[in-house]
This record gives sequence, C-alpha cells and structure tokens, in this order.
Amino acid sequence: MNGLARWQRFERLSGDVRLCLACNRWGARRAIVRVFRIVSRLGDGVFWYVAMLAIALLGGANGPTAALHMLLTGGVAALLYRTLKHWTRRPRPFRAHAGIVAHLPPLDEYSFPSGHTLHAVTFTLVALAWFPVLAWILVPFTVLVAMSRVVLGLHYPSDVLMATAIGFVLAEVSIGLVV
Repeated sequence: MNGLARWQRFERLSGDVRLCLACNRWGARRAIVRVFRIVSRLGDGVFWYVAMLAIALLGGANGPTAALHMLLTGGVAALLYRTLKHWTRRPRPFRAHAGIVAHLPPLDEYSFPSGHTLHAVTFTLVALAWFPVLAWILVPFTVLVAMSRVVLGLHYPSDVLMATAIGFVLAEVSIGLVV
C-alpha cells in the first residue's frame, strides 16, 4: 500500500475528512474567514518574532535567554516538521477532497503535520516555562492558530492534533534541558 492509499484509508477510518469538511463549512462565513486568515498570517511567524523580541527586551534578566530558547527550539521544530512533511507527503485537504475550500494559499505542498500548530505549541510552552503570566495571550492565540488551519481548509484535524503532540514533546524536552 503506497503512502497516498494509507492516508486515504486512515481518513476513511478516522472520520478526519468529515470533521475537516464540517469545520471548513462552518468557517465559510466572511467574518470568520477574515478572522482566521489574520490569525493564520500572524502565526506564519510575525506574532512569534514580535513575542520573542518583546520577551528579550522586556523580560528582565531572563528575557534574552528565554527568547533564545524559543528561537532555538523553533529551529528544531522547523527541521522536524519539514522532514515529516517530506516523508509523509499527505495531500492537503482542499487538494484531495472537492468539498473542502482553501480560504488561504498554503505555504507549502503537504499537510502533515501542521507547522503553524507545531510552532505555536512549542513557542507557547517554552515561553510559559519562563513567563507563566503570558498564558492569557499565548494560549488563546495558539488555540486560534490550530483552529485556523482546519477552518481554512489547509489541514485535517489529525494534522493539528499530531502537531500539538509533537510540539508538546519537543517543548518539554527542550524545557527539561534548559530551564
């Protein structure tokens, strides 16, 4: 069984496509698409780079170390997600299923895992290890980034869930080594 056939079998058994389609249809309203497009674009890196800079400049004695910790862990996350995307080659939902609409052009070709979610979870957990007070802004933003990927038709729910798990493990290992 080739890679594409494995993904199709997984999708049939898991209900991943049905949930993706339901989220994509729910998010088809103009106002919802607009909000999730903004969240997604901020999750491309802008939000995180600004957060790292703010932490470095305003985080006191630990600020520069925390920002560097986020940056280095993000670099590992980028290598990991690119490797996984190249290895798994899962087609994006809007390319594989006619009923799913991409409300934003993707940054790359493949779906698994969600790089936006992986980075959001990783950056959030590392930042919170240093500055728990930031949870009020980082946790909701991370949840919105993850939701945006499915609502915008760019990822399946399983892409986001696995990226969350990978991001959690990566952040926890990183925190265990540094903090």
